[in-house]
Amino acid sequence: MTEVTKQRDTLAKWAKSMFDRCLTGGASGNISLRLSDGTLLVTPTGSSMSFLDPGRISHLDETGHLLSGEAPTKEMPLHSAFYETCTGTGAVVHLHSSHTVALSVLPDINPDNVLPPLTAYSIMRLGKVKLLPFFLPGDQEMGDAVRGLAGERSAVLLAHHGPVVAGKDLEAAVYAMEELEETAKLTLLTQGLSPRVLDDTQIAAVVQKFDVQWD
Repeated sequence: MTEVTKQRDTLAKWAKSMFDRCLTGGASGNISLRLSDGTLLVTPTGSSMSFLDPGRISHLDETGHLLSGEAPTKEMPLHSAFYETCTGTGAVVHLHSSHTVALSVLPDINPDNVLPPLTAYSIMRLGKVKLLPFFLPGDQEMGDAVRGLAGERSAVLLAHHGPVVAGKDLEAAVYAMEELEETAKLTLLTQGLSPRVLDDTQIAAVVQKFDVQWD
């Protein structure tokens, strides 16, 4: 089995897992992963994560030229920006997960760090999550906005749209995305209840122990 075939199967498996757990719905969301030769596998445009045919997953060369499969998601500018700026990125996941999208439209969230420090794991897996403004789906300016972060954020939240997370591999990106959605859910559940959050000393200890980008 070639790497392309094996990783197409892996991508389809993780995509269905996220769909089945209601992390994204319909034909929303997209995933990409980088192979050892620098080429990319990407979910096709207009596809549902529940019914991906591995053989139809887009295979792109390093310049974005389609090698096999169907045409890739229109959100390729977003994915490309993470590979170009975030060192060590091996996969990118973009979903329309409900709680995280809900968080993106609230008036009182911190755009430089949308998640309150409720748990150590949100800090460990995500660092600070930047809120980006609304862009039309597929807009090149989304990629430009990510590039403007100069690789300092591995997770962003697109206002009125959804979260995007980069990881060292697909498993890490999926786990980080799940942590983002769960922390968004906790944030909404505790909104207005004055929850206790981790203090600066506790945050610093997590950042130091797990080598988290937090500046």
